[in-house]
Amino acid sequence: MGYWLLNGCFCIFRRMLDFRPYLQRILRVLKGRRFLTLAGSIVGLFVLVNYIILPAYVRHGGTLNVPDVLGLPLDTARALLDGSGLQAIQAETRPDPEHPIGTVINQNPEGGAVVKHGRRVYLTISGGEVQVSVPSLRGRSTRDAKFALERYGLRLGAINYATSASFPENTIMDQSVAPESRVNRGSVVNITVSRGEEVRQIEVPQLVGKSTTEAEKLLIGARLKVGNISFQPSFDLLPNTVVDQYPRAGEMVNGGQAVDLFIVKAGKPTEEIQTPNR
Repeated sequence: MGYWLLNGCFCIFRRMLDFRPYLQRILRVLKGRRFLTLAGSIVGLFVLVNYIILPAYVRHGGTLNVPDVLGLPLDTARALLDGSGLQAIQAETRPDPEHPIGTVINQNPEGGAVVKHGRRVYLTISGGEVQVSVPSLRGRSTRDAKFALERYGLRLGAINYATSASFPENTIMDQSVAPESRVNRGSVVNITVSRGEEVRQIEVPQLVGKSTTEAEKLLIGARLKVGNISFQPSFDLLPNTVVDQYPRAGEMVNGGQAVDLFIVKAGKPTEEIQTPNR
């Protein structure tokens, strides 16, 4: 074992002696003036390019800092970037409740970034609040209107009332914001609800002393109607003569109200009951 190891080391040593002339030549070249001159030239060129030429190119206008235009109106931001030697590009518009409509909410590259002259700067513009379309509420009940507005992200506001011959009672006849209008999400819509047709106060005509036929005509002309009819016997007045009425003549009542009549009926008067003297 030891023999083979010593033999191997001796072979390696002999190989190294064979390369000795080549190593001596390499050492002579490294110590020569030409090599030193070449190495110095390479180092000098590196220093020249890295520390003199490139900085001079940068200072000559090759790059610049991007202005910060966040929060500025689009026209102002565009003018500032163009004046700095950059190109402003409107990339997109998106809803943003925190910034006024038409202002810059994002830029790429960001403000302060170092870029080349003429670089494009992409701007994202605020579209303001989210806009929704107002639904039509006319003819609906107040409950239906509330649900319809909530589906669109809107709120029901004040509820007003008015008479109307066109819209049934308790249905919506008007709204503060026209249907299909575009408004901000969360806006309030006021409504006007119908009370039904207007009820006018009518003065009850004088019917006492009139015949039944005349009384009916007077009531119809006054937009009233005949109510209950009670008969009373009397020898002093002609049959079918009105002797009393309710409500009384001159009272104010709603249109269409009934007026009860007390009318004479032919026959003997009720006999008077005699109370014996005590």
